Amino acid sequence: MISGRVFLALALGALSAQAIPSLKPRQSISTLSTTQIDTYTPYTWYASAAYCAPANTLAWNCGTNCQANPTFEPVASGGDGDETQYWYVGYDPTLETIIVAHQGTNPSEFLSLLTDGEIVYSSLDPTLFPGVPSSVEAHDGFQATQSRSAPGVLAGVQSAIATYGATQVTVTGHSLGAAIALLDSIYLPLHLPSDIHVKFIGYGLPRVGNQDFANYVDANAANVPVTHINNEEDPIPICPGMFLGYVHPSGEIHIQDSGSWDACPGQDNESDLCIVGDVPEIWDGDISNHDGPYNGVTMGC
Repeated sequence: MISGRVFLALALGALSAQAIPSLKPRQSISTLSTTQIDTYTPYTWYASAAYCAPANTLAWNCGTNCQANPTFEPVASGGDGDETQYWYVGYDPTLETIIVAHQGTNPSEFLSLLTDGEIVYSSLDPTLFPGVPSSVEAHDGFQATQSRSAPGVLAGVQSAIATYGATQVTVTGHSLGAAIALLDSIYLPLHLPSDIHVKFIGYGLPRVGNQDFANYVDANAANVPVTHINNEEDPIPICPGMFLGYVHPSGEIHIQDSGSWDACPGQDNESDLCIVGDVPEIWDGDISNHDGPYNGVTMGC
């Protein structure tokens, strides 16, 4: 969840979100069916459950968030909700996938706010991301937070693979948690066997990296599909601003005020049916849209 303080911090990186006009041709936008929308709901609940304390997710005793996916088998959890966002790993036998979920921004935790407010980006750590070109750069604060949970997350995923024979991993999260999860979607395939398939489904995702970062994510989309869902006039997905060099990868789904879900092809699609066109400047946004609802699910524990 997020407060006005985080909004102000992120606004520093979004004041001129449209300062660099795009010359990309407009691509066709498609509206998802009710059946397609419903396929995301289990993952939405998993992202929401990441706001619950590790002891609760490890016991899978976190109220409605846990009850929504009753067959889930927890494997590992961690984080302190301060320097390191909460996270958990487990296996969903119904979806036949390992779930990795990360907590979003907790406005009561000052260090989380500092992470969101830092807008400098740099190359990915070659220890965590071996072989990734140095030109691929990401938000320093997001990288630092992801690095603190990475060893535990990888160990949890490896344990789940060994226990359940799983071949699918889905990483998810909301807000800051989505940013961490997107980095995980790059990190995990570099440390797992090639027959393990990873995908990312995130909510209220801020921009994570530079143009080369977005291109790298897109170039690997056949093996690591990416979907980032944003709600109505949520201003967080237009932060940090494009004028700072930040770019979203492809895979956007934008929820309209009417409740319809539109798939927006390309990077930072400028149609008014997509977030960049719908929220051209930070003051056009409505921070109350950030937590949802996403098909009836509001983020939080």
